[in-house]
Amino acid sequence: MEENQMIDTHCHLDDAGYANLDAIVHAAKQQGVSHFIIPAADPKDLPKAREISHSYDCVYFAVGVHPNCADDYDEALLRSYITDSRCVAVGECGLDYYRLQSHDAEAIKEKQKEIFAAQIRLATEFELPLILHIREASADVLHILRSFDHKRLRGVLHCFNADSILLELSETFYYGIGGVLTFKNARRLVEILPKIPRERLLLETDAPYLTPEPHRGTRNAPVYIPLIAQKMAEILQTTIENVAALTDKNADILFGLKRDLAH
Repeated sequence: MEENQMIDTHCHLDDAGYANLDAIVHAAKQQGVSHFIIPAADPKDLPKAREISHSYDCVYFAVGVHPNCADDYDEALLRSYITDSRCVAVGECGLDYYRLQSHDAEAIKEKQKEIFAAQIRLATEFELPLILHIREASADVLHILRSFDHKRLRGVLHCFNADSILLELSETFYYGIGGVLTFKNARRLVEILPKIPRERLLLETDAPYLTPEPHRGTRNAPVYIPLIAQKMAEILQTTIENVAALTDKNADILFGLKRDLAH
């Protein structure tokens, strides 16, 4: 395997704004980003995500439903994609209570919890890792995860929100670190990063969202992974080469990509 390869473990390459995927993938590879994982969000995007993953041998996808799309959950649909050879995870799934102020907030929370639990069961059945989306709901996520056999659960906390109580999951879960790490107001994440076991760190962009500095305000893309890796290296007082090797290995272990990373 080539040195300094990095994996973007969370990028929405199925986003309609990406008109020229060949150029996006090529640009990222030129910067040492070798593989990409497309998380699921809206079920209607699954066909495109699967198509992309079969068009590029460096791209994988996940099946799942974002908590804000909980009403669109269709388990039969997910099951029709989950056994695909390019599917490596379930998610992004979880809980999102951000800006949840409507009169039916409690009903929405209960629906999210129901669909989150359903996807945990799906991941357990097919022995796949979870891609977790957690926003202002850390305690409830922990409570739900603890209601399952924790030894059978594994996955990544996408866009880790720097909530220290979530470090309790570090025995079996990984922590996705993205462009937020480069933001000037990312003090909490900068402080907690060294407390995360290094063997649990992953790189991600969440492209097209959360573009790292100095490009914040523009459309994000996997080509910016090195900017995140460099900031991580600075905080951990190591080299970007070490961060690349470390996070590459971690992604390999969690998502089972070793057979393809060897090429």
